[in-house]
Amino acid sequence: MNDPEASQNDTGLEVRSYFVRGRNALVTRADFGELYVDYYLHQGQHGYQHEPAHDGLLKEALAALTLHAASRPWNESIAWTVHFQDPLLNLFATADNRRGAIVGQLFTENVKADAPQLFISDVVRERGEPRRSAVEFVGGDIFGAVEQYYAQSEQRLGRYFQHGPEDFVFVSAQPQCDLDWLRALDDSTILALDEAEQLSLLETRRYRWECGCTQSRMFAVLASVMRSDPEGLFGEEPVVRISCPRCGARHTITREALEAYVSGQ
Repeated sequence: MNDPEASQNDTGLEVRSYFVRGRNALVTRADFGELYVDYYLHQGQHGYQHEPAHDGLLKEALAALTLHAASRPWNESIAWTVHFQDPLLNLFATADNRRGAIVGQLFTENVKADAPQLFISDVVRERGEPRRSAVEFVGGDIFGAVEQYYAQSEQRLGRYFQHGPEDFVFVSAQPQCDLDWLRALDDSTILALDEAEQLSLLETRRYRWECGCTQSRMFAVLASVMRSDPEGLFGEEPVVRISCPRCGARHTITREALEAYVSGQ
């Protein structure tokens, strides 16, 4: 899992990974307070906010994905797309282990009301082929959805626990894991895990809220439409406003700037 050439940040959310000796399980843990502050600052900067229930679901998805990503190799990027029926919404979150970046967004408009609840995981590994897994799940809990994904797609046991208000723990089975022990864990035993079990620190990683969307990337998204139907894109307006589908950042694109971008291409 360790990669000495991987870029390591000295700021951001700290995620610690431990091996549980005698149980053959991996524990990843972090307090997400710092990441959530950056998430809310991002919302304030771009002038939007989600309903409290939806907001809580996205924050839990960010925690679930970060802990999962920290248990994976350094050269992986992971994206989760989750369709919920109750509440009715689509959720997207992505993590890049090389950059130590995590970001997410949710959508409540134009969501299919009759589609099955679906959890989709896309994994890209450097110098490897992209891999997609899709599983149906039950319930309206993101942690439960990921645990069902682990059981069906990863073919191993993975469980989430809450250690504090914004402190979450993920325990995943490794080869020859003590599955009876892992199944019996609950929030109370997690609180005493340091005393009850022998934990060996494997590594520490850092993640931060970062999307990387820029005006130039938004130009690239709109360029093909600008070439084929500029009037349909702008109408009589001098600007068009577009939201990044990864993080919700709002970008204002002027017709003059987009025309210059297209002509420059």
